[in-house]
Amino acid sequence: MTTDKNVRQTALITGASAGIGLALAELFAENGFDLVLVARRKAELEELAQRCRREHRVRAEAIAVDLLASDAPSDLVERLERDGVSIDVLVNNAGLMEMGRFAQIDLASHERLLQLNVLVLTSLTHRLLQPMVARGRGRILNVASTSAFQPVPSLAAYAASKAFVLSFSESLSEELRGTGVTVTACCPGFTRTDMLDRARDEHTAANRIPDFMLSDVASVAQAGYDGCMAGTPVVVPGLQNRVSASLVQLYPRWLVRTVGGFVARRAT
Repeated sequence: MTTDKNVRQTALITGASAGIGLALAELFAENGFDLVLVARRKAELEELAQRCRREHRVRAEAIAVDLLASDAPSDLVERLERDGVSIDVLVNNAGLMEMGRFAQIDLASHERLLQLNVLVLTSLTHRLLQPMVARGRGRILNVASTSAFQPVPSLAAYAASKAFVLSFSESLSEELRGTGVTVTACCPGFTRTDMLDRARDEHTAANRIPDFMLSDVASVAQAGYDGCMAGTPVVVPGLQNRVSASLVQLYPRWLVRTVGGFVARRAT
């Protein structure tokens, strides 16, 4: 699906320097969107912006910023307002994952995860949603996870943060019905990204994930993009992930929790 050729639209993508965010940036550029690319890594962002400008003839601005810095979301939105940039699509992709027993991970790491996965996402959504509603059009794509559908021992804070993203997105999609603004939660399973590579380097358990359970970045990004363009409230890329997400909701929570705990203890 492409944009209206007579209307220039702009997508803001966080965590755009690698993984799912990078793949989404390339998809939006291919489909004629101008880009505002946000991440910490300046060199990677600049390279991506240049490639999108060269290959797809779109405007692409790279903004290197640490979204965990104090007032980063408000500063980012104020910069866009000063530059006269309107955001038609917000892609909240930036996120952190901490793997291991909750009590053995330092508190500061948990706080950074929740700050980025929950508070920054909420802040950017609130700040950019209001002008979308005023214009009567806009799209928001929040990258969640299949872990949002159940408790995940050894990923306790991460899974809880993604459960927030899923519930938040679904609630907004209903609140905004009829406004011209849609909200989509994309819930991928284990995906071949830098985040997963780091987890595998640090935790033996992450290396036990079978290959058939791993999704590739391109297919996840395509599913997220298509769902966002269609205004689908929840997208779960991959047949095995859709089956898993559906089945886990059929069983009693005590059983899901118990099985998850058993698997986590064996893995760690």
